[in-house]
Amino acid sequence: MIDKKSARERIEHLKKVINKYRYERLVLDKEGISPDAEDALKKELFDLELKFPELVTPDSPTQRVGGKPLKEFKKVRHFDSEGKEARMISLNDAFSEKDMEDWLERLENYLGRKYDKGLYCDLKMDGLAIQLDYEDGLLKQAETRGDGLWGEDVTQNIRTIEAIPLKLVGDFPKKLVVRGETVLTKKEFDRINREQNKKGEKIFANPRNVAAGSIRQLDPAVTAKRRLGFYAYGIVGSTEGYFKKYPTHRDEYEALESYGIKTNLAKGIVAASLQEVFKFHKDVLAKRDGLEFEIDGIVVSVNDNRVRETGGIIGKAPRAAIAYKFSPREATTIVEEIKVQVGRTGALTPVAVMRPVNVGGVTITHASLHNADEIERLGLKIGDTVIVSRAGDVIPQITKVLKEMRGGKEREFKMPSRCPVDGSKVVRDGVAYRCSSKICGARHRESLYHFVSRGAFNIEGLGPKIIDRFLEEGLIVDAADIFSLQKGDVAALPRFGEKSAENIVNEINERKKITLARFIYSLGILHIGEETANLLAQEISGKVSSPKDLLRAIRGFNLEKLQEIQDIGPKVAESIFGWFREKRNEKFLEKLDEAGVVILRDKMQATSDKLAGKTFVLTGTLESLSREAAKEKIRELGGTTSESVSKNTDYLVAGSEPGSKYEKAEKLGVKIIGEAELLRLIKQ
Repeated sequence: MIDKKSARERIEHLKKVINKYRYERLVLDKEGISPDAEDALKKELFDLELKFPELVTPDSPTQRVGGKPLKEFKKVRHFDSEGKEARMISLNDAFSEKDMEDWLERLENYLGRKYDKGLYCDLKMDGLAIQLDYEDGLLKQAETRGDGLWGEDVTQNIRTIEAIPLKLVGDFPKKLVVRGETVLTKKEFDRINREQNKKGEKIFANPRNVAAGSIRQLDPAVTAKRRLGFYAYGIVGSTEGYFKKYPTHRDEYEALESYGIKTNLAKGIVAASLQEVFKFHKDVLAKRDGLEFEIDGIVVSVNDNRVRETGGIIGKAPRAAIAYKFSPREATTIVEEIKVQVGRTGALTPVAVMRPVNVGGVTITHASLHNADEIERLGLKIGDTVIVSRAGDVIPQITKVLKEMRGGKEREFKMPSRCPVDGSKVVRDGVAYRCSSKICGARHRESLYHFVSRGAFNIEGLGPKIIDRFLEEGLIVDAADIFSLQKGDVAALPRFGEKSAENIVNEINERKKITLARFIYSLGILHIGEETANLLAQEISGKVSSPKDLLRAIRGFNLEKLQEIQDIGPKVAESIFGWFREKRNEKFLEKLDEAGVVILRDKMQATSDKLAGKTFVLTGTLESLSREAAKEKIRELGGTTSESVSKNTDYLVAGSEPGSKYEKAEKLGVKIIGEAELLRLIKQ
């Protein structure tokens, strides 16, 4: 039986030894003991702390996993090692040697002299930037970049990452602020996806997203299950003492390793010139696939820390450092079709519809071609094999046509002479083509808003702003294209993460099944409101299970027969008759059919004849049930509902704040009942 004094001594020894082997394994890349042996030491420590909980300290290796799930992350301000406010900035990008030459020239012009004290080159890791705050060698706080001034306190999650020391070693300063990147190795990424696959859950697209998502988990236990790594890339400071202790960027890296914090020191260099930077860039690119984690370029910084401080910040980035990225991630695919979408101003934009291709971690099927001049510049034909890229993870674009891949079946594309939305003449306006109807673009947008509205397909999360965005980026040309959207197409747009893209696409797919009445209403036919759509649906119910079926069913009616349906007069009949005989509407219904839209049998089949032959009109707000629910109940009992009051109306049901229908019912002598009486009538 061990006593408290002996337990304290043993715990201190265990902590020291475990941290020693952790340091050797993670910082020095040496395996002093086997993982099994290290696990045994941790188990002993855990057992002792369980027995003597008062001996548990924040720097104990056992404290890496734990903590209760958080309800939210606290916002925290970024400060440097001296307690001064210090923005957590990002880097500007360069994609070519010319970009790098321009960057150095701008810096030297700002400094007013040549810079010749070396350029530090490091790997640009593809993860999530984190700041670590140490006091007296102990990790006190960790935060995300956030908006640069304020980040989120993710200390509880960061403590679960074994690569981040909870206690520093060596000759560390009293206060130390470190910045670095949390990353997920390719090996760990594959392991997580194998587990996801076994559980039948979604496969993650890339390690960066998993790393970022893991850090922002409200439950630290989830973070702990993902074996995240961490590599520091700098110490934050700006005082004279800081510059004396760390005169160069390389000095920072060496100091960090001596404190027990892992860096890419062994993989970086101090380049004497841009030519050496270019060679390093090429060497790293050649080794890229063999690295244990994902990178998308190198980071080049002036090695002299005083010069870095003098350079200051321009916009969101430092003048004295830049991300020199690799060539854009590219892939080849085939352009299967070129569609033309109409934007909110009436401008026509050609959009390439491609065979699905994975570029930069997402599967895409669309790319905007901007205008006819761009198609001519590329020399693009329908059926061509093309190179698609996502430079800097921006919107996918076609960068080149592989003309040598042509087989002779490719087709020329020409901009239409008539607007695909309303048939108006198309006019040339500089490089742009526009619909000559000034209201076309706005009307088209409104029809899309109506299509996804609550009374129609009711696609939640697909509001006007997102519809507008999809239109402008060429992801949709008409409402039918909504059902062909792929997660990757949405995720590739700026400010659309994988999760939001997945949610939108899942919601769309869940709404492919719709009742006939809702479907008719969604088409936005002039004069066809919800009630008329219901009446029309009742007339053809049982004959329709797809958009094509609806087309055939309605075409079986002539104008006279349509007017025989209750509440459908000459104007409404003409509107219905004309809409279903327009060629573009026929093609639209065929597209919806091909997209997998299914029309369900309406839940309006009468289960009783209690209200047979009775017509109801509802107005105002009902308290105990919605108007839609009331209408459905009336139909179930054999009654019918109408949108307008007439001499054929049997009952006006008046809720609170009734409208003009109330006055009309009084004039026509229609019986007016309240909600209580309606409930008595529909009670079975």
